[in-house]
Amino acid sequence: MTTAVRKGTPGKALSGGAFAILLVLPGLALLVAVVLYPLISSLVTAFFEQSLVEPGRRFVGLANIQAVLGSDFLPLLRQTLVFTVGTTLVPFVIGFALALALNTRIKGRGFLRGAFLLPWLVPAVVTSFLWMWIFNANYGVANGVLEALGIVDEPEAWLSSPGTAMAAVIIAKTWASFPWMMVMLLAGLQTVPPELHEAAQVDGAGTIRRFRSVTVPHLRGIIGLVLLLELIWNFQHFDTIYVMTGGGPAGTTETFAVAVYDTFYKGHDLGKAGAIGLLWMVLLLVLVVGYLRVVDREEKA
Repeated sequence: MTTAVRKGTPGKALSGGAFAILLVLPGLALLVAVVLYPLISSLVTAFFEQSLVEPGRRFVGLANIQAVLGSDFLPLLRQTLVFTVGTTLVPFVIGFALALALNTRIKGRGFLRGAFLLPWLVPAVVTSFLWMWIFNANYGVANGVLEALGIVDEPEAWLSSPGTAMAAVIIAKTWASFPWMMVMLLAGLQTVPPELHEAAQVDGAGTIRRFRSVTVPHLRGIIGLVLLLELIWNFQHFDTIYVMTGGGPAGTTETFAVAVYDTFYKGHDLGKAGAIGLLWMVLLLVLVVGYLRVVDREEKA
């Protein structure tokens, strides 16, 4: 007895390109909905007069941008740069020094590597409240320690004084940032071939000379990447400043991130907030493009 096997007509298979597009579409749709649409919408708002509490909007061209540039833009730019540079270079120096120390055969380096990561694991808001308590004028630890050492005679209002508020915020952000830099730089240090240091030592190079001639050139790529990423993150950082000072006192710690928030939610001025965001993005693009050109020039050299 024979059984007839009926063969069906196979469906048309998708080409490799079409299948790849289908795989990318969900992620692309999410990117458009979460990133591109809000970004383009906020940038378009910069050219309209629009309020958060009143319906409708009116096209005003470059009026919002001119208003931002003609008001407190330069102080805002200066304060943003001070915060960005301070919270990038200070933790970089600390992180690099600790990475160099942990790359040696010191006792307990495994424990220390884990311990130094703790500040990085604490949420930014928790870190901000912690340092608010440390710098509190009435019962803060900072004043207690400094008074015990005889450095200050009376409690200092660190977060309420224009001369010290920015420094206090930079210290708090540094405490949260240096562990990430330390880990990245330590990973880079462990890729430096020991033979290079041995050869330089045979040639009579001391510790500092080996650091300048062997370690730094080998880590140039990772140093540039770490600094660029930290600059970008700090240029748009919001949590620490807003929680600790809210941009005060008298606007001395206000950055672009805080200014956009205050203009949007407190001033209800969507057009001006969008103009600040547009200028903010242009400055950030200049920073990134400048870095990429430097890297490209070094690779071609």
